[in-house]
Amino acid sequence: MSYGIVFDIQEFSVHDGPGIRTTVFMKGCPLACMWCHNPESQSPQPQVIRNPFGERIAGKEYSSQQLAALLNQQSAILKANGGGVTFSGGEPLSQAPFIADVIDAMDNLHIILDTSGYGARKNFILLLERIDLFFYDLKLIDPGLHKHYTGMDNHLILENLQLLNESGKPFVIRVPLVSGVTDSDENLRNIALTVRHMKGLEEINLLSYNHAAGSKYENVGMQFKPDYDENRPLNRNLEIFEREGIKVKCL
Repeated sequence: MSYGIVFDIQEFSVHDGPGIRTTVFMKGCPLACMWCHNPESQSPQPQVIRNPFGERIAGKEYSSQQLAALLNQQSAILKANGGGVTFSGGEPLSQAPFIADVIDAMDNLHIILDTSGYGARKNFILLLERIDLFFYDLKLIDPGLHKHYTGMDNHLILENLQLLNESGKPFVIRVPLVSGVTDSDENLRNIALTVRHMKGLEEINLLSYNHAAGSKYENVGMQFKPDYDENRPLNRNLEIFEREGIKVKCL
């Protein structure tokens, strides 16, 4: 049995994979994306969230057996609707041993890992065999830009993507569109060229920018300081992916 920190559990989710799902948001992320829309997910520790309506604690400790038991209570309805459980974050790879223990104690539910791919190779391998479908973020291919906008370069992300490709597991590439940052034709083209021959690729999702993100930072004692124009129209150049024979969808 192991222990982990969760900052939210959303039931009856229809946006985090096929069917009706329960999404478990793990706390802690090694990246600090400039556009992060869940700033309370970055710290691995529970923290106080303050807003005009009062205070709450973001982050609750569970044992692997406690969380598995909670998820197993929903097993019948999730299976009946072609759904399952999605582990998101934060960055779930940061708590890979805990998630592995939870999955091992679960009732054979369909599992999605929604990940940035930034994590130790051993943690990625630990979860690889236990996951049915990956939602894999690719933000920026250029390592310098990636470090500027997320605080880390992308070598671990690209290395784990190769492991994922070699495994044959199905995955969806998700690209958060940020005006003038990730949505340039050059970056989108580099993403297409990176994944175009990968056998497990099901599709690419282009995720619209969340303009409400900045309002959450003050509540956790952080500053929101984008160095890009939030109001600039997003570039959704689907043809870049379609030319490579890649199915692409805007969300």
